[in-house]
Amino acid sequence: MRNSRTQRTEPAESTRPPSICTLGDLILDVVVVPNGPLTSDADTPAAIRLGAGGQAANVAAWAGAFGASSRLICKRGTDAASELAVAELARHGVEICGPVQDGRGGVVVSLRGPSGQRTMASDPGLTATLDASELDPSWVRSCDVLHVSGYCLFRERMAEAAVEAARHATRVTVDLASAPDIERVGAGRFAAHLEALQPDLVFATEAERAAVPGFDANWVIKLGARGAEFPEGPYPAPAVAVLDTTGAGDALAAGYLVGGPQLAIEAAARCVGLIGAMPGAS
Repeated sequence: MRNSRTQRTEPAESTRPPSICTLGDLILDVVVVPNGPLTSDADTPAAIRLGAGGQAANVAAWAGAFGASSRLICKRGTDAASELAVAELARHGVEICGPVQDGRGGVVVSLRGPSGQRTMASDPGLTATLDASELDPSWVRSCDVLHVSGYCLFRERMAEAAVEAARHATRVTVDLASAPDIERVGAGRFAAHLEALQPDLVFATEAERAAVPGFDANWVIKLGARGAEFPEGPYPAPAVAVLDTTGAGDALAAGYLVGGPQLAIEAAARCVGLIGAMPGAS
């Protein structure tokens, strides 16, 4: 759906990176990369990393790594998981805005399978309860781009908050999330939330794009090891050793928003060589 927002313009000679505000979850990511098949009632050696995560948080961190001014709007708790996630994201230079509420934050455990596929167990905690009334419009108005996590659109309160934030944005981009979850909530309901956001650009995997076939937008289609299809055309992925694919699509989105297709492809390639979704993780 094309929108009628008034676009902010910069002088032709300006080369400053855009300021990017993301909206979504900040969670503690527990990434598990076993050295072999898991065995019942036995220990399996593995590389395990704890760190900040969540689609919106990942994009903000990678955007900051590429020189953009980055901000995350989220709701966060006061437990140890929340404190760890907040501290790491702050180390990446991301400004965190939004309410703090007593209680548990979110935790996601991501387990890499033998063929590189990921299985995730998610406990969103109170991160899923951000309300439109808790937003300050200035958080959005002072940025060039509002980037919305598609996970927000699975929850009514978060979807309403995202739509309210979009009302104050110069440009809105969305990264869809989990084709099975789109099917679970209903493609029509999910597409209605997308329509309300009036995004200028949508990021999606092939399966996610197929889950909302009637939605009209400019698309970036993430093709995994094959690269990505951008409005500018297809870009292949370089041949790199893949350690962990967690967050690669988020790195790609951040790279594109900051520097276009080539930086997007380079960002994704850099991310899959790390364990975890944050830039500089090891």
